[in-house]
Amino acid sequence: MSQILMLTGNHGSSVEILPALGLLNHSVHILPAVPTALLDARPCELIMVDARKDLIGSRSLTQLLRATGISVPLLLVLTEGGMAAVSASWAVDDVIIDSAAPAEVEARIRLALTRAAGGDEQTHTEIQAAGVVIDEDSYTVRVHGKALNLTYKEFELLKYLAQHPGRVFTRAQLLNEVWGYDYYGGTRTVDVHVRRLRAKLGSDHESLISTVRNVGYRLTITKMPNDELADA
Repeated sequence: MSQILMLTGNHGSSVEILPALGLLNHSVHILPAVPTALLDARPCELIMVDARKDLIGSRSLTQLLRATGISVPLLLVLTEGGMAAVSASWAVDDVIIDSAAPAEVEARIRLALTRAAGGDEQTHTEIQAAGVVIDEDSYTVRVHGKALNLTYKEFELLKYLAQHPGRVFTRAQLLNEVWGYDYYGGTRTVDVHVRRLRAKLGSDHESLISTVRNVGYRLTITKMPNDELADA
């Protein structure tokens, strides 16, 4: 039996959110879907966020929870229609459709817990580029051992570019992948975050993020010939 924390705006039981839980042998504790709820939470092995009725609010909540450094798996409960909204920017370990059968829910819970138990040795991931180390597990970036004070979006933008070194992304692509398709801000947001990232990386590393004229940005470890580069 696992100890599960369910964060939801629903005032009913966990069975109303995810009916399959009523047929499984888990202990579920329900708290409001707000970050401060963790202050009153009992110890848990897994957190579920009820995103069925508030996709935008749930995404902000999962991002904030992840940024606080939670050590347990984070799962999202969605309607089938909500699946189209989920991207890597949600920072969750897995998603569960609210109509999922008990066997599927049990399997997803078991797999999430198994991955978490072996995560220190098996899933710890660092991306390194010219003295810059991006630690996906701790959400930190270090330059020659010194930690940078990045916002969540700055970290996600740098990580996404570093995961695809040399690949050019348009501002619209970065906006969709990092901020999500339902973000209503303009592509200028990307330019602002790139400028901030370059400033925080410092003069020795700001050139890691190259501007490809009339196209967008890429992470460049070595200078590539025949490119028209410009500052943002």
